[in-house]
Amino acid sequence: MLSRRTLLAGSALTLLAGCSSSPPTPDPPAVAPPTRPSPPRDPVTVERVHSAARGTDVDLVLITPEGVPASGLPVCLALHGRGARARTFLDLGVPAALTAAVRAGAPPFAVAAVDGDHYWVDVGSGDDPQRMLTDEVPAWLAGHDLRPASAAFGISMGGFGALRFARSHPDLKAVATASAALFVSWPDARSRKVFSGEDNWRAEEPLLHPAELRPDALGVWCGESDPFLSADRRLVKAVSPAVSRFSPGGHQDEYWRGILPDVLDFVGQRLS
Repeated sequence: MLSRRTLLAGSALTLLAGCSSSPPTPDPPAVAPPTRPSPPRDPVTVERVHSAARGTDVDLVLITPEGVPASGLPVCLALHGRGARARTFLDLGVPAALTAAVRAGAPPFAVAAVDGDHYWVDVGSGDDPQRMLTDEVPAWLAGHDLRPASAAFGISMGGFGALRFARSHPDLKAVATASAALFVSWPDARSRKVFSGEDNWRAEEPLLHPAELRPDALGVWCGESDPFLSADRRLVKAVSPAVSRFSPGGHQDEYWRGILPDVLDFVGQRLS
């Protein structure tokens, strides 16, 4: 029979053992909910981002209509001309023109411009603007709670790039070009000293691939004094776009500012 002393000793040991055990592991901290993308707070935002496809930092310029919530807006890419940059669209008055177009009845949308080069195509230099547009821009837009680009507008060299982008993205709802810098022959293209060779140019030149462009989504504008007038007329003849407008003007800012309302209305109506 166990003595009272033995029982008390055993109880004490049990109590000590319980006190010396490790405390229970605390629950892990609660995981914070994912951060919602932040839509642009102002009608114009400029952000510097790194493009792995281009191997350099570029400006991302976002333009939204004044007085319209930016979250979830559809997007039109804006591709600048040779020697220009994304901020050029600010100089051309796109912010005011976009707001005016929406107030006049065009469905609201955002314009996104980025820096490009060498006709917005890969010329074998390790700098691929088309890959930037396809693989990187969608994530940049999503980070601002904007939808993927469903339209493209290009001026001069940017017109070449917009048409090239449209060939790879046949689901675009609108493609607009102003004074598109197109080349009717290899000697003409070679004089620009951009393409790596004739094969490179032939693979990229929109005039050589008209069947890959959707007529119902395309609008073409060009000044009647523009050096690319003949090439743009050839594009119209080959594709029969939904809109083609040739009016007085040259290859200059004055002409492009003048047609902006028409172009933005064309894009907005199709994005609706």
